[in-house]
Amino acid sequence: MQTQLSNTLLRDAMKAFFHAYLAFTDKPDEMLAKRGLARVHHRILFFVALHPGLSVKDLLGYLDVTKQAINIPLRQLMEMGLIAAGTAAHDKRVKELRLTEEGRKLEEALHREQAKLLMLAFAEAGEDATRGWLAVNQAMAKHAIAP
Repeated sequence: MQTQLSNTLLRDAMKAFFHAYLAFTDKPDEMLAKRGLARVHHRILFFVALHPGLSVKDLLGYLDVTKQAINIPLRQLMEMGLIAAGTAAHDKRVKELRLTEEGRKLEEALHREQAKLLMLAFAEAGEDATRGWLAVNQAMAKHAIAP
């Protein structure tokens, strides 16, 4: 069953979403910029932290980008000693990615900032609103790539 929203409510939802995303990425973007990094680097760090030993092919799927598009930022993270690449035991052709200790520390600092904001918002909105927010985001994610 699809709910009909007024154009005003829909625009208000979109406006809130855009501003929430800015708040969600503001502090991490600032932290990354101090290292000469950008949001794409954060996305790579996030998924490698979430899935240690992630193959480059699987990372491409999570980010929905081409190998060419990820080549430079991934190489930068490796050159900075934030990500290490090793050979997979099951196939020597497969490159597995892991955070280094320095990469783990950076990713955890970025995570803490975003988790702090989410926890504040969830506490303010309440459990029902939090569950609703999660349901809306999961519904939207179904229309994106599915690794």
